[in-house]
Amino acid sequence: MAHDDEQGQHERIFTLSEANRLIPQLNSKLTAIQQAKAVLSRTKEDIKKASAQAEYGGGSTVGHLYILGLQQVSANLQAIQELGILVKDLDLGLCDFPHLRDGRLVYLCWKLGEQEVLWWHETTTGYKDRCPLEDLA
Repeated sequence: MAHDDEQGQHERIFTLSEANRLIPQLNSKLTAIQQAKAVLSRTKEDIKKASAQAEYGGGSTVGHLYILGLQQVSANLQAIQELGILVKDLDLGLCDFPHLRDGRLVYLCWKLGEQEVLWWHETTTGYKDRCPLEDLA
């Protein structure tokens, strides 16, 4: 089932079971992103120095790690988005799944480390306003 939101984009709609089936895949991809971001963080200063020295022929021994990190973040993020999942915060590993409830669009909300989707929120709110699924009426 598909839904057109205000911007006219075609969104995938998830059932709770569909969202939960994607958790292992999300865990893997978000963990890879966080590991790559850690590499980027560790190598950032060296890359800045190399960039500043570039016109003098300066280089970096960690340049390949930095580029690989960027590629890992990009590829995994794109793979998640292609599934129709909305990534809200990479540091938290926070994702939303568009979900139809009684004919209206809401977001099932999941965070890295949670075993299954247990939360939801309105499309106009976010993580801090999420509610337990049993409250979804």
